[in-house]
Amino acid sequence: MGADDPTEKMAAAELTPSMSYSDYLQLDRVLSAQKPLSSSPDELLFIIQHQTSELWMKLAISELTGAVGSIAADALRPAFKKLTRVARIFEQLNNAWDVLRTMTPSEYTRFRGVLGQSSGFQSWQYRAIEFLAGNRNPAMVKQHAAQPKRARVLEAILARPSLYDEALLLLVRNGFDIGAEAARTDWSRKREPSAAVQQAWKTVYAEPDTHWALYELAEKLVDFEDYFRRWRFNHVTTVERIIGLKRGTGGTSGVSYLRRMLDVELFPELWHVRTEL
Repeated sequence: MGADDPTEKMAAAELTPSMSYSDYLQLDRVLSAQKPLSSSPDELLFIIQHQTSELWMKLAISELTGAVGSIAADALRPAFKKLTRVARIFEQLNNAWDVLRTMTPSEYTRFRGVLGQSSGFQSWQYRAIEFLAGNRNPAMVKQHAAQPKRARVLEAILARPSLYDEALLLLVRNGFDIGAEAARTDWSRKREPSAAVQQAWKTVYAEPDTHWALYELAEKLVDFEDYFRRWRFNHVTTVERIIGLKRGTGGTSGVSYLRRMLDVELFPELWHVRTEL
């Protein structure tokens, strides 16, 4: 083969890349970000589990933000893709609890003292996911007052319609009467379940062939919340298995607080309507 053969030039280029795998992923930074503060080998598991969870949550925030924008623009197919991905992200988050549950109470006790007041309750990304989905409480932003930049991000999310808000506005654009919800402008507070909204979803579910796009959207939302609920349940189970009913490191009541969170519904009418069908 000649010296000017394009195949040889391509092969040479592949053998001398301008960027390596490690450089592209910034692995030196990622793999040096684990800084155990105790001599316990189990602390590394605890750190990595939470760091990887935060990385998955970062992607979930990106996909949820994109889904909100797609629904607002009536671009439902891209929204479906994004919501499917978010559900799968939460599947990964659920699997992470399985690894952490290999830690026994005695192993956790060896390093719990070095955690100070740090707690998953302080995760601003988790709060962003809740806010994006529709579980909103402006008072929770105060938990992040020490990080003004993060607090501003959360406030910006609260100032705009949530994922479920945009789904309800989509119902309106498709001719459904959702009552007073159609005129709501204060997006910062969590909405209450509405009989009018539930009736609108009942119509969608009763006539799926007529309202197929809305029907599919409803099921994508339920799918996401299904995985989200499992994540919360696995969180409760893991915490109780490791620390029992002791208070959490961040000052919460621990398991009892997490159990209350199991009753929170992101898309209440989509669950309640099933009783009527």
